[in-house]
Amino acid sequence: MDLEENVALKAEEDHKTAVETAYDYLEHFDILETITNVGNDEVFTPRKTCDMILNSLPEEVWHNPNYKWLNPATKNGIFERETAIRLDRGLKDIIPDEETRKKHILQNMIFAIGQTKFTANVARRTLYYCSQANRKCDGIKAPDGHYVNGYAIGNGTWFDDEEGNIKTPKTEHTFEKNGKCKFCGIPSSSKYNSSDQREHYAYEFIHYEKLSLERHLQDLFFKGDRTMKFDVIIGNPPYMLTDGGGGSSSKPIYNLFVKNAIALAPKYVSMIIPSRWMTGGKGLDSFREEMITDRHISILHDFLNAGICFPSVAIEGGVCYFLWDKEHNDKCNVVTHQTNGELRTSIRYLNDEHGGDIYIRDDVAIGILNKVKNKTDFYFDSLVSTRMPFGIGNMSIDETTITPIDRNNLRIFMRVNSKREYRYSKKALNIEKNKEWIEKYKIFISKADGAAGQIGNPIPARIIGKGDLGEPHTICTETFLAVGPFDNKTKAENCIQYMKTKFFRFLVGIRKNKNMTQDTYKYAPALDFSKTYTDKELYKYFGLDDDEIKYIETMIQEMN
Repeated sequence: MDLEENVALKAEEDHKTAVETAYDYLEHFDILETITNVGNDEVFTPRKTCDMILNSLPEEVWHNPNYKWLNPATKNGIFERETAIRLDRGLKDIIPDEETRKKHILQNMIFAIGQTKFTANVARRTLYYCSQANRKCDGIKAPDGHYVNGYAIGNGTWFDDEEGNIKTPKTEHTFEKNGKCKFCGIPSSSKYNSSDQREHYAYEFIHYEKLSLERHLQDLFFKGDRTMKFDVIIGNPPYMLTDGGGGSSSKPIYNLFVKNAIALAPKYVSMIIPSRWMTGGKGLDSFREEMITDRHISILHDFLNAGICFPSVAIEGGVCYFLWDKEHNDKCNVVTHQTNGELRTSIRYLNDEHGGDIYIRDDVAIGILNKVKNKTDFYFDSLVSTRMPFGIGNMSIDETTITPIDRNNLRIFMRVNSKREYRYSKKALNIEKNKEWIEKYKIFISKADGAAGQIGNPIPARIIGKGDLGEPHTICTETFLAVGPFDNKTKAENCIQYMKTKFFRFLVGIRKNKNMTQDTYKYAPALDFSKTYTDKELYKYFGLDDDEIKYIETMIQEMN
């Protein structure tokens, strides 16, 4: 297409009438885009996101009439519908008759389990045109001639029961002596197990051991035929369940769906999941290790901003989708989607550049980290405390007072109404954890700093909050981590200045996903804090080139 044609098309677009614009909208309108997410673990997949995931599959899958497809936790039926549309096109030459082809696809190729009873109905409505797969037309018409009551595709004759190949979940939780579910870990007292609640969220796909899961699926879909198995497993599994750990504590479960899908050894697995597994964390460390050492992962798309895939949902740390290919045993094609729309691509193993500890989302970061490793053997995590540095939780205001009753008691650094303050405890505190830190200088740094962002989200990102100087005779609550201890005030203050450098915060950002732990600081070097450091000095000492310096300067926000 030449320049003149482009200009003509633009002019035509600019002069569309309101009627033409409305017509275009109706032509491309998708009712599934209007359904609101039901809950935090029921995030409906937009069509655009579904298409991206299906595009990751090799072309051959659309031309094989023998493949069996499974979505283990369907919500709105978007994966089933879009898969059926593509198979309908791809199998035209193999099954020329349209009705025979569509019937074969729906009867013999596409299978799903509803994430809940509700979503099973929605998915059947999407794929079969009716929530009852065997519903026939009852002949009742409205005055304008249309049928009042809906009926299923094939006039309800393609399936013998209401569910068809989209099954309503029926599994219950299996509670052990400790009161927790053997499979998903929720306590028996959880709202998910309440008799007042219609949905129990005991997802079938993760409430069976591998062998019994395989048999369960064969019984559920193939009348017990032990030779049947699935070739392609796709979807957007539920992400988490509240685990009864207090507050909003949640247990990730998307990893369980991925592990069970891979355990079934299909030809392909493609799912979209949160990216938090990349740095590990609550319940994800072993999953992270399995993922980054799995050479069957051939494609990984990593979105630093989850809003690109899920515009109406906030998912801290971003999301990713991957293709697991049974026949692939090599490097992975990695595509990182920056928040500014830029794509960074590479072909690499997911763990070989840095010893297999975490997955590094940024290719430039790998080069910088290698240069740091050539210059130091002493890292900043050795100066950072573990969670709850002094063994005390987040004290309530009732337990503390601004005016000290006894100045011999310890000053406690804590958060009060979103502000950082020192308080004195009304009761004597017997501190045993890190007791030797109490009379030395240290730095208090927040352990929960999701608002400071990650590398690439936003651009630039702050990564960490400010460090507060902790003088002798001070401690902190579990809201903070402690850095140190230092013999004198000068070293502590120099360390605070070092922590403000873009160089330091970039290296911390490599390991940051959401919360900050001792482990988050594992890649930043620890230096001699008898002196101060500037970014310019650090770049020169560690041998960073102009492109690497520019990248850090772009990605990390100035910190005053």
